[in-house]
Amino acid sequence: MVAPFPRPLPGRGALWGGKMAALRGVRAVARSLLLSQSCGAWRSLSTSAAVLQKPAKAESFSSEGVFPVTMIPGDGVGPELMHSVKEVFKAAGVPVQFDEHHLSEVQNMASEEILNQVLGSMDKSKVALIGKIHTPMEYKGELASYDMRLRRKLDLFANVVRVNSLPGYKTRHNNLDLVIIREQTEGEYSSLEHESAKGVIECMKIITRAKSQRIAKFAFDFATKKGRSKVTAVHKANIMKLGDGLFLRCCKEVSELYPKIKFDTMIIDNCCMQLVQNPYQFDVLVMPNLYGNIIDNLAAGLVGGAGVVPGESYSAEYAVFEMGARHPFAQAVGRNIANPTAMLLSSANMLRHLNLEYHSTMISDAVRKVIKVGKVRTQDMGGYSTTSDFVKSVIDHLHPHYGA
Repeated sequence: MVAPFPRPLPGRGALWGGKMAALRGVRAVARSLLLSQSCGAWRSLSTSAAVLQKPAKAESFSSEGVFPVTMIPGDGVGPELMHSVKEVFKAAGVPVQFDEHHLSEVQNMASEEILNQVLGSMDKSKVALIGKIHTPMEYKGELASYDMRLRRKLDLFANVVRVNSLPGYKTRHNNLDLVIIREQTEGEYSSLEHESAKGVIECMKIITRAKSQRIAKFAFDFATKKGRSKVTAVHKANIMKLGDGLFLRCCKEVSELYPKIKFDTMIIDNCCMQLVQNPYQFDVLVMPNLYGNIIDNLAAGLVGGAGVVPGESYSAEYAVFEMGARHPFAQAVGRNIANPTAMLLSSANMLRHLNLEYHSTMISDAVRKVIKVGKVRTQDMGGYSTTSDFVKSVIDHLHPHYGA
């Protein structure tokens, strides 16, 4: 763990002494967090990317011939996008049965009971399709949001966002094809904050060798399995010499096991500029938590925005499919204008994970045909079509005579 504590503030010796018990408590929490995850680290390291090619487990396939999938609509336009997925799946005859759960802090539908129900559903299905679970900024006694707690309990350590240009939809940069891999169980999102002195807040960033090695191994395994040629580690080790320095060293160590994959590094602020100026230089990027969150959204903007980029998160046991840039798009709720492209492509990726290749290809091809033709586009893509118009056009491209 890299989390040094500052020296006492001048003239605050007594106050600092009174805060040491609180600091020791935070240290204990951090230590327990790390110890709970460190067991079997090298075992998980050796199999970190197995989920990428692992077929759906036989026990997940029900006797009725359908796959159970956990669904969490989330907040904002999430429920509307999930309705779009259901409509397309119905038209395509997809053998999937959704087990739907509503987990939302902003809609007062978040509790330990609901979280446990979601976890119970995931234990059976191993696969989920989720919308954005919005995290309120107000502090109400709990630092970790339900979204973060869900990801931790499932150990969804690897978030993968595939940034691809869509044929027929022109943006500033076209023909882009890059992948962003983000460690999402530690870093700045460790939920370890405290007030060390009045008006002084310490927010701890946790970086561990085990998890840095695990995400690096995942990135290089992904590059190998997908025929990618380069992995770039994104960091800020020039400033955070211990924390990001450890992450960078782990990436370099793992890279030596993959001599056929080119490895380079880039500081996060330069990476942001380079993505805007010349994104074609990148192939696979791997980075800690907060940087990944920022780069996901920046890269999504390069190819059309949050509405067109799918994403997914993996643990050794579970796979969760979602939008690549997590945005609730609250201003569009109930207006039938949200772009369902990202969620439909994500659902197609989920079907591929379930080995339903035929249905996956059918849906992803239909979505891309609608965009390529260009007659039906939602407002975020410069058009005037509604969500319903887009879904109907996708269904028409699934089956040219569907509904005739």
